[in-house]
Amino acid sequence: MLKLSKRLQLLHDLMDPGRNLADIGSDHALLPVACIQSGQAATAIAGELNEGPYEAAKRQVASSGLQAKIEVRRGDGLDVIEAGEVDTITIAGMGGALITNILERGKLKLKGVTRLILQPNVGEDILRKWLFDNDYVIEAERILEEDGKIYEIIAAVPGYFSHISNDEVYEPKLIGTADHVIELTSDELLKMGPFLVEQGGAVFVKKWEWEIDKIQKVLASLSKSDLPEAKGKAGELEQELKRIEEVLSCMQKDKP
Repeated sequence: MLKLSKRLQLLHDLMDPGRNLADIGSDHALLPVACIQSGQAATAIAGELNEGPYEAAKRQVASSGLQAKIEVRRGDGLDVIEAGEVDTITIAGMGGALITNILERGKLKLKGVTRLILQPNVGEDILRKWLFDNDYVIEAERILEEDGKIYEIIAAVPGYFSHISNDEVYEPKLIGTADHVIELTSDELLKMGPFLVEQGGAVFVKKWEWEIDKIQKVLASLSKSDLPEAKGKAGELEQELKRIEEVLSCMQKDKP
């Protein structure tokens, strides 16, 4: 069976067995091939816009002997599928804003889709906000580090298909220990991940330590400016920095 990277393996594992899958931006079609081989998918569509990856995906499917179960289609986003054709969609390796745009533009193609498994490289909060606004409920989140990069994976289902509501998912949460407890707001949960803040762990802490470092560099740059706009922005960033540090102080770095 095809061996996947840790990132793609997590996408694979968040699927339900026997699904009809569309992998958008499939690149070399590694995920659809592995899902068919393992039984996670009964059929699959590998969608790819660019000619090079499209041809690579066709070669991968052919070499795996799975042409009867995987169709490689060339097109932009959800243009490669028809409404009701699949029940699971994966989109990985793009920015959260781009994934959001793909979902928004292809809304009519989401009919019958009961699971979205999404891996934004950046802009996770943008994607969570779109899911919230369109009544998709996050049921699981994962975070991992691979090859020096940190990835978040979000699995969401339509509200009618979920055993929990968005109000429950984004209800302000208390985190911390007996010595130090803070309440995270709904907006903060959108930003940091409603399930990720509960899971904690070393990778989560590392991601936000990286974010602290980025903010500190921006603050250092803003400090060289006398413009009122720069001072206002610096004030906002200082508050954000303080809050992230407060959240991390409640996390156990060695928590798995």
